[in-house]
Amino acid sequence: MADAASGVVIPPPGGEQHGIARLLDANLNRAREGLRVVEDWCRLGLQRPDLVAQLRDYRQRLGQCHPSTLKQARHAASDPATGLGHQAQQERATPQQVVAANCARVQEALRVVEEFGRHSAVELAATAAAIRYGLYDLETALLASQERHNILRQARLYLVTQPAPELLGVVKACLEAGLRLVQYREKSPRPGEGEVTDQQRFRTATALRQLCWDHGALFIVNDRVDLALCVEADGVHLGQEDLPPLAARRLLGPERLVGRSTHCLDHLRQAVADGCDYVGVGPVHATPTKPGRPPVGLDYVRQATACSPVPCFAIGGVDPRNAHQAMGSGAHGVAVVRALMSASDPGAVTRQLLQVIETASAPCR
Repeated sequence: MADAASGVVIPPPGGEQHGIARLLDANLNRAREGLRVVEDWCRLGLQRPDLVAQLRDYRQRLGQCHPSTLKQARHAASDPATGLGHQAQQERATPQQVVAANCARVQEALRVVEEFGRHSAVELAATAAAIRYGLYDLETALLASQERHNILRQARLYLVTQPAPELLGVVKACLEAGLRLVQYREKSPRPGEGEVTDQQRFRTATALRQLCWDHGALFIVNDRVDLALCVEADGVHLGQEDLPPLAARRLLGPERLVGRSTHCLDHLRQAVADGCDYVGVGPVHATPTKPGRPPVGLDYVRQATACSPVPCFAIGGVDPRNAHQAMGSGAHGVAVVRALMSASDPGAVTRQLLQVIETASAPCR
């Protein structure tokens, strides 16, 4: 007898075919349960409706291929592996480890369904194969997104570059000293110089991106969404006059990061509403990087960090002498330009800043 919806041949109790039916039932259950674990994390932990919709579709498609007649073949009491666990299950301490384990669980279960269903459940085997390959891509996107957010949460020092003769050397020294977040900022034209071409920007951004990847750091591009996509950057940072974050998100997709400069609480609230992953708050002090923009002081840092659900980086005139003030005002971290780009020993200043940040934030942990 065959189930019309799934094409599964239902064998009588006993014998080899009945064992295959039990096997298919067990692995369909395993795959659907694993998908639900990942789906719920995407829904409630990451708030990613795009991934939720895809995972739910996978789960429903497998449900349609899982007839009640196949379920009748199960008999838990006679399964020698019922109740068996493994120490590795107790070592999954983070959501990322749980998600990775359940993605693997689904993929393994679907592979079993494919192998044993090729002849007795042809449609089921084909569906399992399609979902397994789709889950590979979904898992890659999911884990990449989680990894970016993990590094962002851990990063307390943010370098925003400015043109320099030894730009790559400066950034490399900072990365080797422990920096984990770099933004490539190249405004044109440079003072006293001609227009910077997109070819030059592309070459510089590509080299910086590789440096960051080699050191496990995030690479962000200022303003230019097209350039960020071309060099596979981890995200973009947008000013108040740049492309709206929602438009940038449509181009970048949900996996990459979007940051936003804010100068008042209205800016901050809008950035959060637009789904930004982090914000810059400032300028805290007067700075030649933003000529003509009055400093907002530490009061805005306190106000922003008190109500922001995303990391706030204090920026504007921050250096080793005053970084503790921004951290003491609640900032997640500090963003610097001249403090590192103009340093005679950028690696040493990076270590100094990281130490100041660590000391200033220790009582809050």
